Amino acid sequence: MRLVLVGPPGAGKGTQAAFIADKLGIPHISTGDIFRANVNQQTPLGLEAKQYMDAGQLVPDEVTNAMVADRLAQSDVAGGFLLDGYPRNLGQAGVLADSLDVAETPLDAVVEILVDTEHVVGRLLSRGQGRSDDTEEVIRHRLGIYASETAPLVSYYRERGLLRSVDGVGSVDDVSARVLAVLTA
Repeated sequence: MRLVLVGPPGAGKGTQAAFIADKLGIPHISTGDIFRANVNQQTPLGLEAKQYMDAGQLVPDEVTNAMVADRLAQSDVAGGFLLDGYPRNLGQAGVLADSLDVAETPLDAVVEILVDTEHVVGRLLSRGQGRSDDTEEVIRHRLGIYASETAPLVSYYRERGLLRSVDGVGSVDDVSARVLAVLTA
């Protein structure tokens, strides 16, 4: 199964991605992991990405797209994958669709984890990880970026008949059960 997981920061995507990928026996591919691997291995793409990251800037789509394409070309994804954190915008979604079409391996589904803004803010403020970027102001800023750049993916994937939405509020097990239910329905 080839999946994409979307939802606002703090929706529990990473937690759900790890569980679902394990349950389905497919690799969980996060852009953060891809960036770290490329930077640590000092690949040409990693060195390029590091320049942006060190400057506190977003890694450009061209670099991100190339890293994801490289990861999706690896043999362990032949039976499927779960993308977490990619695509983040419509341009990346188009590049992903084109590359999967060329490989004749289209997405099977896109799972949207729904959590309202106030719940996300409360969840991130109380998660107790001591992250310096989890102030209410920073959280709301990240949610604003999600709303403007990533949320349009929901319509894009809905129009293509791929979107499956689940309530992301509740225990990890309850949300996991909802995700699995929409994937097997």
